[in-house]
Amino acid sequence: MHTSRLKALGPGLLLATAAIGGSHLVASTQAGALFGWQLLWVIIAVNALKYPFFRFAVHYTATQEQSLITGYRNSGKGLYGAFIVVCSIAAIVATAGVLLLTASLLQYFVSWILPSPPSVISLSLFLLVVSWVLLIWGRYPALDKSAKIFMLLLALATLAAFIIAWSKGAARVDDFVSPNPWQLASFGFLIAMMGWMPAPIEISVINSLWAKEKYTYQPEAKKYALFDFNLGYWVTAGLAVLFLGLGAIIQYGSTTEVALAGGAFAQQLIDMYAQTMGEWSRWLVAFIAFVCMFGTTITVLDGYARIFDACFHESRQTRSKLRFNALLIAQGLLGLLIIIFFAGALRPMLTFAMGLAFVTTPLFAWLNMRLAKEAGLMNRPLKVWSIMGLSYLIIFVFLYLIWLLM
Repeated sequence: MHTSRLKALGPGLLLATAAIGGSHLVASTQAGALFGWQLLWVIIAVNALKYPFFRFAVHYTATQEQSLITGYRNSGKGLYGAFIVVCSIAAIVATAGVLLLTASLLQYFVSWILPSPPSVISLSLFLLVVSWVLLIWGRYPALDKSAKIFMLLLALATLAAFIIAWSKGAARVDDFVSPNPWQLASFGFLIAMMGWMPAPIEISVINSLWAKEKYTYQPEAKKYALFDFNLGYWVTAGLAVLFLGLGAIIQYGSTTEVALAGGAFAQQLIDMYAQTMGEWSRWLVAFIAFVCMFGTTITVLDGYARIFDACFHESRQTRSKLRFNALLIAQGLLGLLIIIFFAGALRPMLTFAMGLAFVTTPLFAWLNMRLAKEAGLMNRPLKVWSIMGLSYLIIFVFLYLIWLLM
């Protein structure tokens, strides 16, 4: 790869890092564990149909020299206010979810060393402090560099685990009856999976802000904006397929009931890998899961705080490092409070967050599409592609709302 292109990598890899946590480690692996390979085409289709709306965000920022926040604000107070409300809910719930899962995985590591490991709440606070130090002290350059390391290690480790699992063969028992995902009872799971696949739509706004920040450090990176985005996006899609495959090979059809709660599911997954692939694999799988979730935690904390900071900047036209730091800390503490008081109900909260993300996707997908059209960034193939994607989103949101009312 050309040196200039290599140096330009950053926002696209951050998008991949932010996307992988909930949608891959949990949703994709659960899809494989529950239904085998039956949902493979759904995961591929969702990634393909959402592609234009994430692409528009990066292309718009690189060519217009402003983030989507500015474009949203110029679209009207109603749409802009709706975006802020949705982001406020998503930021707190998503922070709690990824932080709890990361802390659960860290506790799993620590339990091998200490007979009485710290509580998940203590480890959540520890992870918050580490993340705050990295983001406040290192800011974007530290985030940019760490994302490249996380994604390289994660991609290599996931590919290695998939190849080993494939060579070992599936764990399905002889009399196993394959469940059918195409029934009404499974519709909620499908919507939740699609809501965060590859990421909530507001991540496109975060990606726009990351890109804008990248260009302040490396203006020449604009030339490779779409290369960086495409690499990060399609690596994310590929990893979703690998995680689905890992669930399908190792858990699908086994005698062990699939745990659907985030932390319990991740620890069960590690145990089952060790049983299927050998005890040596426990460290590898635990490493994959922890790196995956810690990278997601860092990017989620930075990304949503960056959105709110940009919104303040749009309204007051002032920049303040202190304000960003305060927003970052407040977001983390609110997420921690949810873990403390509502940890037992976190799974339904995550399901709610994924469903909310899917319901709001058509609105912001349309906004991204409109901004791209106004900026002259939409050729005919992209126009057809985005119309297909928007139609899919609207139809499934309509079906989901009917399902909720039944």
